Amino acid sequence: IHGGILADRSDPAHLAELEARGIEPIDLVVCNLYPFFAEPSIETIDVGGPAMVRAAGKNHAHVGVVVDPGEYGPVLDELRREGALGEETRRRLARAAFAHTAAYDAAIVSWLDAAARPAARAEGAADGAAEDVLPPSVHLALERCETLRYGENPHQRAARFRLVGSAGGWLDSMVQHGGRELSYLNLFDADAAWRLAHELLGLGGSAAAAVVVKHANPCGAAVAPDLASAYRLAYAGDPMSAFGGIVALSGPVDLALAEQIVGNSLADVLVAPSIAEDALELFAKRRRNMRALTAEPPGVMPLQVRQVGDGFLVQEPDRFLSARGRWQVPTKIVPPEEVMADVELAWRVCARSTSNAVVVARAGQVVGVGCGQQSRVDAAGIAARKAGERSTGGVAASDAFFPFRDALDVLGDAGVAVVVHPGGSLHDDEIVAAADERGVALVITGERHFRH
Repeated sequence: IHGGILADRSDPAHLAELEARGIEPIDLVVCNLYPFFAEPSIETIDVGGPAMVRAAGKNHAHVGVVVDPGEYGPVLDELRREGALGEETRRRLARAAFAHTAAYDAAIVSWLDAAARPAARAEGAADGAAEDVLPPSVHLALERCETLRYGENPHQRAARFRLVGSAGGWLDSMVQHGGRELSYLNLFDADAAWRLAHELLGLGGSAAAAVVVKHANPCGAAVAPDLASAYRLAYAGDPMSAFGGIVALSGPVDLALAEQIVGNSLADVLVAPSIAEDALELFAKRRRNMRALTAEPPGVMPLQVRQVGDGFLVQEPDRFLSARGRWQVPTKIVPPEEVMADVELAWRVCARSTSNAVVVARAGQVVGVGCGQQSRVDAAGIAARKAGERSTGGVAASDAFFPFRDALDVLGDAGVAVVVHPGGSLHDDEIVAAADERGVALVITGERHFRH
């Protein structure tokens, strides 16, 4: 078989050996590998198939190779029309074949890594070493699945890729019901909003969550007993910044909620689990450019990969490991139980804001976000300014500890009653003393959430 596939038809010695051994040359190899992508197991790891596919790909000067049933029609058409596959077709099919076996092997490596990866660390357990959690090598095989309107800027071309053989993910489940083509930033921001909406759902016993994101940062977020209230509060958190933003809603959008949405400033993207037909009709009339998306809940990312120069940084995704029951209150004043839902809301939104970040929340509503600042004092000042009078009696969260009391004083001056932060500064005692001096309750989570 391999002699028939690999023989070089331009080499007389090869042709002579084929004749001497009675081997018929093979012009076309068609092979569907065992379904490892769909059913990963030892039994579905193909051995002979990849060997034949690679042999045919290597000898594509003389042999065609087909690994995708979608190619059956075009290949048959060319054979019937021309009598043989042309050089360009054979080269294109060979590239697809090697890409296929590369993705197949990458999937097997990932499956073996997942089997060997330690169970997720128990809440509050000591951190494991990187070599215990991260694999010694990472093999990503990606396929282009969507051409985007443009990249971060209109002069940059962009596309969305996904893991070959991937079972889905929320972006693959996404259905666009209207609006312009999606851009790179539309999807980047939509992912941030959709994930945060699901991380907030259920806080304080809430039945609904709404998030408004601008430039990958939340500018509004809220939890409430119903979705219409959650959206109203989220939008009201910072209406000016919400213009052209991304709205993520945890529940179905009906006509009444759609009317509320079109009554506010334009959103570039709306993401929800479902949208009623009459709501879609309203969007088509009143918000023709808005991308209305429905999708499944976001899944958990096993690893985060970011390019830096010619290399890559790989890490576990950030998770909330420190549960509320493990948090400490070192100040004289203890926040009342009814305020703790706001503490969690501010803390989670702050964790998903670009560092340095400070977030102010009150009564289930985020009212001020200061993020992406080199100085924590500036972040606190921006959050307090945006919150205005709404910060009085509210809760503020800081994504990392306060190195000095200055940022805490900014929040105290704004009337914030509770501040949550990770703690761990050399000056923690001074921060606690400053909080006691100002009559502010301090909550320490013991867990930092930087985001770059």
